[in-house]
Amino acid sequence: MTEITDLAALRRAMAENAEQPEGPARNARAEQLLGAAEGLRVPLAVIEALGHQLSVYNYSSEKDKMFVPFARLLRLWDERPGDFDAYETHSLHWVFKWMSAGMLDQPHIPLASIEKWLGEMERRYRLAGYSERAVRGAEFSVATHVGDLARAERAYAAWLAADRDEMADCHACELYGQGLWQVERGRDEAALTAWRPVLAGEFGCAHEPHSVLAASLVPLLRLGRAKEARAHHLRGLRLVRPMESMRAAYAEHVEFCALTGNEARGLELLAERPAYFTDTGQPRSRLDFLAVVTLLTDRLTELGLGGERVPGPAGRAWTARDLAAHARTQALALAERFDARNGTSYVGDRTRARMARRPLVDRLALGVRTPRTAPAAPAAAPPSAPAAETSLPALLAEAHRLADTLRPEAVDAWAAVARAAGDGELAPADRASVADHEAMSRGPEGAELFERAAGLYAAAGDPGEALAARARGAYFRALRGEPDPALARVTALAEEVRALYAAEVTGVRQTASVLMSRARILMHRARTGAGPARDADAAVREVPALIEGHGARDAGDARLAARVAESWGMLAELAGAAGDGAGAAELLRRAVAEYVRAGVPWCAVEYEVQIAALAEQAGDGEGAERALRAALEHGGRYVEPAGQVQLHLRIADLTAERGAVAAAAEHALQAAHRADEAGESGTSGAWARQRLGGYLLRQGRCAEAAEVLESALADLRAGTHGDEAVVQARWWLGDCLEELGEHRAAAEQRLLAADIARHWPEQRDHATLAHLAADSLGGAGLVAEADRAYARAGELWRALGDTRLLVRSLRARAWLAPREDSGTAAAEGLMAEAVEVCERALENAADARALGGLTRELAQTHRQFGDLLAQAGDPAGAHFERAITLFASLGPAALHDRTAAELAAAELASELGHPGEATARAHAVLAAYENADEADETVRARRAQAARLLGTAG
Repeated sequence: MTEITDLAALRRAMAENAEQPEGPARNARAEQLLGAAEGLRVPLAVIEALGHQLSVYNYSSEKDKMFVPFARLLRLWDERPGDFDAYETHSLHWVFKWMSAGMLDQPHIPLASIEKWLGEMERRYRLAGYSERAVRGAEFSVATHVGDLARAERAYAAWLAADRDEMADCHACELYGQGLWQVERGRDEAALTAWRPVLAGEFGCAHEPHSVLAASLVPLLRLGRAKEARAHHLRGLRLVRPMESMRAAYAEHVEFCALTGNEARGLELLAERPAYFTDTGQPRSRLDFLAVVTLLTDRLTELGLGGERVPGPAGRAWTARDLAAHARTQALALAERFDARNGTSYVGDRTRARMARRPLVDRLALGVRTPRTAPAAPAAAPPSAPAAETSLPALLAEAHRLADTLRPEAVDAWAAVARAAGDGELAPADRASVADHEAMSRGPEGAELFERAAGLYAAAGDPGEALAARARGAYFRALRGEPDPALARVTALAEEVRALYAAEVTGVRQTASVLMSRARILMHRARTGAGPARDADAAVREVPALIEGHGARDAGDARLAARVAESWGMLAELAGAAGDGAGAAELLRRAVAEYVRAGVPWCAVEYEVQIAALAEQAGDGEGAERALRAALEHGGRYVEPAGQVQLHLRIADLTAERGAVAAAAEHALQAAHRADEAGESGTSGAWARQRLGGYLLRQGRCAEAAEVLESALADLRAGTHGDEAVVQARWWLGDCLEELGEHRAAAEQRLLAADIARHWPEQRDHATLAHLAADSLGGAGLVAEADRAYARAGELWRALGDTRLLVRSLRARAWLAPREDSGTAAAEGLMAEAVEVCERALENAADARALGGLTRELAQTHRQFGDLLAQAGDPAGAHFERAITLFASLGPAALHDRTAAELAAAELASELGHPGEATARAHAVLAAYENADEADETVRARRAQAARLLGTAG
């Protein structure tokens, strides 16, 4: 540890400590620095060290420690105000506000003491000449905390009416408090209106928009704006997660999870911050946290998960039920201490109301991996029915209804009939249906069961249905690997059913069923190459010819309509196999229309997916998207979650291709959600999150994208998803983190991606990632590491023959050299190498486009070379002149670059005492923009700079 020998060293050490993460380690260092300051025997050093200590305590879980340094500071001020400079005088008065809030947070401090302190704050602010705004804001906080709403209304009005001065909180913090008051008064919409400038980034500070994002979650949910709430959760959680002092805001994110069916994610958040259960430095935020823990664990217990293990205070294992009881007891005890201090029941009432909140959304998709804690809520059911409806006759009626309308639940319904009937008597026809549906449920392994069903149908006096059951058995035998016997069997059955139909012994439905089984077997043979397509074609056409020729299709029988639709689908398959894509698509559309007309749209899903594939082959992305959307709409709840995942992912790809990125993100979000529901979080769910992260990044929603991509990377595996998917996710995440200012983390992701890409045959991605990693390392202040990464990238650009990017890597290294203490000579050598590489490439440029690009790059290099030399105090004019000449050769396209170089040269000339040259260059810039568009911001800036130079030179 560097020894503190003077005030400058102390200030450097305090600045370094201020940059450290919030927490006990930073606090302990501040205490050490106070000791060092006292050893300097400089009053201002002690004052500044006390202020630093007070600040780190305030932004930590040890807020209760800040009263001691403040009391000491105040005593020093009262005794020797002359020891305080202007900054420390301002700071002392500023932290009066922290003391007011801090006292409210500590239930052992009497309310009378807080009121007395409020008066002291008012007196001292008046003596210092400050506005009442901060004082009335503090009074408002006291009134709202104790539940004196009438006083709070008066203080709120006085707060806003007072002038804003240098003691007023920043705009962002003030708007946060104003919005909270609107929520308190039941005006959610007004709160969000108040917070809008903070959420839009117009105002911000160290704790904003962090607190506003957290506070907005429940109001947004209550207003039905769940998508915005989700975005605020992902964005806000990322901001508060590393900040120890933001326990109350963190609790609001846990609460959001408990109220949106994301209990599992809520538990993950509890596990991330175990110290929040026990940190006692700020009792009020601990109360908030414990109340939310109670809400979450009560919810788990209500869902039947009270015995599940959950994260809790260290030292023992916790079940949800145990933690709920513990957190409730602790929270109510804390609330009682506040109420006893305040003389009201307000804090306890609010705490109990918060713990009793009910979910506002059944299950909100978040995009990050969030397994469901409880089963999905069932679809709305009719009111409770009398027990008679579960009787055997009721079950039979329901089974017939479901079978006649082709509902997928029919198989289960007939199984329920069988269970209810037991050994009791069923009519032969019903026993036949039970056997028939059991056979269907077993697939190819149930082929023999169809014979039993056929015997029962025959016994029931329905020979046509008996033949249909045997035909189904034949088809299942074909699927089982017995195509030839199956064909012989079904051909004989078809002859029998035709004879029965001609004799009017059976109907169209039974006959069509047998003929459809024969068509299916012939289609199976055609697919496997065991039979000609023409035989399948003829057999398929026989089915709709029979049904439509006798008007049976219009009788409202869903089964017959389905036979016709399936026929068109088979003919479409044959057309596609013959190369007639347009014909296949038309037949598939006919099949879909038939299913929809018959009231069984869920049967059309497979055909709509096929239509989409044909549309894509034909280059009709919009047509493919329409078909896939129809598949989702028509399939509804009958499409399994895994199928919904694939449909949403494909739609996302198609919508993104046409530039509708927001719509693509919504479909990727739904795909991720459905994957979690289907238990496929680690497979298709990772794919969906990877794409969702990319779409969010394209919209500039970097914080949300980072959360989603980090979640995706937890599951993305090269063996499952491919190297490319992993590299792309890390690449996107690096871009997000760079945009968020997390340079070191961005560099890590880019280096990890580069390490994978270095094994690829094509090295452009490897080079790009190495270059981007160097940018991030430089941004993180890791100069030596950045230089090595740029050097690595430069070698790759050289091998790839990309002069432009090689030159940029050399320039970047040149700018790093002085920061690395390599000296000006090293920097100049790298710039000179960049010039040489560029000039050599210009000599060999093959076309005008390459010539123009390299000329611009050479001009930029000379311009930067000049800047580098000017900063070092070395002659730079020749490089500026060369840059100006090169930019001028590129014409109007490089006008702004030329004038920038001209002005840089003018500034240098002015600094070197050459006013004539500076004036001439400034006039040249004004002349270049003589007829330029005044609305162009760059034009205005260049003219203003030139005018300033002329004024200086004059």
